Amino acid sequence: MIHNNKFFFKKLKAIVFIGQSDIFDQLIKINNNLSLKTIIITSEDQSKIIDKKKVKFSIFNKIDKKFQNFIVKETTLENTLFISIGARIIFTKKNIENFFKDNLINFHLTRLPLDSGGADISWRIMREDRIDNQLCHLVDENIDTGPIIYNKPTLIPKNYSTPKEFLDYKLSRFLEFYADFIKKLTKKEKFELRPQINYLGRYNPRLNAEIDGLIDWNMNSYDLINFINAFEEPYKGASSYLNNGSYGKLYLKDVQLHGGDSSNHPFMSGIVSRHDGGWIVVSTTGKHMLLIEKVLNKKGKNIIDKIKVGDRFYTPSKELGILKEKKRNYNSKGFIK
Repeated sequence: MIHNNKFFFKKLKAIVFIGQSDIFDQLIKINNNLSLKTIIITSEDQSKIIDKKKVKFSIFNKIDKKFQNFIVKETTLENTLFISIGARIIFTKKNIENFFKDNLINFHLTRLPLDSGGADISWRIMREDRIDNQLCHLVDENIDTGPIIYNKPTLIPKNYSTPKEFLDYKLSRFLEFYADFIKKLTKKEKFELRPQINYLGRYNPRLNAEIDGLIDWNMNSYDLINFINAFEEPYKGASSYLNNGSYGKLYLKDVQLHGGDSSNHPFMSGIVSRHDGGWIVVSTTGKHMLLIEKVLNKKGKNIIDKIKVGDRFYTPSKELGILKEKKRNYNSKGFIK
């Protein structure tokens, strides 16, 4: 509940997750340890990726009378925390205030209002943002704009550079943050609500590695390696073409920035200057080289042994132009072609 601009519960008894998560079983375990009832509500399409053997859930695609009757039957509204976790249900202002009683929150693991929207990890790697932030905020009728309830920032380990490493770290921190926050609520701790400062905010559109991962070889070496890392594991990889494109689109993995060779000229960017057996050395626009260990074709096969000194990686300017001039659209099921 909210009173005097503070968020708290007189007695928290239940938590309702709305959406989908790969760690529902771990969240349920935390709730059980705090003697809290757990209810999971998901959409029909999201239910297909939830492990039915691990968790029990109910399917609702919208907030209607059936949804409301189910919740009222299973819980006491004033003692229930509702958590949107990748929810594909639309929350209206009327529902938030009149039904959920302003007890609907969302966990957003960035420094809101920075990085609202999607693909936060890839965008942050591109920008060299090394601060992790675990945060929860009230849900309002807009996207990621509700008042902040509680947050905890930490530094990402300095040797982490790929989305998988960021994701693994973020997940471990989230479980700690979630347990800490819920425990505080059970102890009736009150949280001062803090409005987001919108003029400092930034909305990031979602990314599709197959489309948005095309490499612009005109980038400086730092921007280039950050861009490539942003589409590393668990994603398909940043992509480009070789020579006349006979191998089709190629995906670069296990790439490092190297400053131990002679400097380049911008016209040399993308040229394979040396083949060292297990890796190739590729020029950039500046003094650095790229050390590339994997060049994968569409079938995922590493073709690095077929690459010769003097070959050049390139991305047609037409494809780069289309990439920036078209906005990608997504619905509840993902990317719309």
